Amino acid sequence: MAVDSRGGDGRVTEAAVRERLDRVTDPELDTSIVELEYIDEIRIDGDEVDVAMTLPTAWCSPAFAWMMTTDARDEVEALPDVDRVRIDLREHMHEREINRGVNERLSFGEAFPDADGSVEPVRAELDEKARIARQHDATGALLDAGLDGDQIVALTRGDLDLDDDARVWVRDGGLAVTVDADPLERYLEKAEATGLLDDDHPELFRTPEGEPIDPDQFETVRHRTRLAGVNMSGQGSVCDALHESRRAEDRPPLSMRSD
Repeated sequence: MAVDSRGGDGRVTEAAVRERLDRVTDPELDTSIVELEYIDEIRIDGDEVDVAMTLPTAWCSPAFAWMMTTDARDEVEALPDVDRVRIDLREHMHEREINRGVNERLSFGEAFPDADGSVEPVRAELDEKARIARQHDATGALLDAGLDGDQIVALTRGDLDLDDDARVWVRDGGLAVTVDADPLERYLEKAEATGLLDDDHPELFRTPEGEPIDPDQFETVRHRTRLAGVNMSGQGSVCDALHESRRAEDRPPLSMRSD
């Protein structure tokens, strides 16, 4: 549920800013940067918002850091009562380049002249991985609701009627089941972002290569999508441990800047 961006005094609220930031994911882990506790501080001054954040390691990929900081900026700026957002990435080996580029609205290539291309191919690759992992969760929810593999592989986008719960219409016999909407909505978000639903195939779920699923191969595809989620989960555990160590009270600061 969306949070009202203004408090009783008409000012932008921290809750509204945090709700927008919750939509931003670590692209490698496909998990909200709020849930991962990357957000250190939110400061609001009228229609201007400052967001300070720290990633798990100082050497986190500049491309990943760029995606998270620009996405955070854009999400908060989408609030109707926000005029300017400033991002402060802390304790990162490329914090100066990233903060300057994000806050001065430069492209990745302008911020990193020696970079080999833009971040968009990287984002597309990570979106594909997230789509595959989210498919496992979505098909699992459908299996839990009582559908079988043959019914699931035959589903199209038009079979989904998303409300507070997701009502999924199965074409053979007009059967309908009610399913938790969240895993389906999360899957649809990445399926649409990767253009999967814009091609000539009507099927909602696909192989990791984007092809329709042969019903006989449903369990094999389920296993492959599970592996994508396990990979992200394992990487997430490593990042959690690194992030925890960075927050230890007795460790020295990693940033070399002098503000």
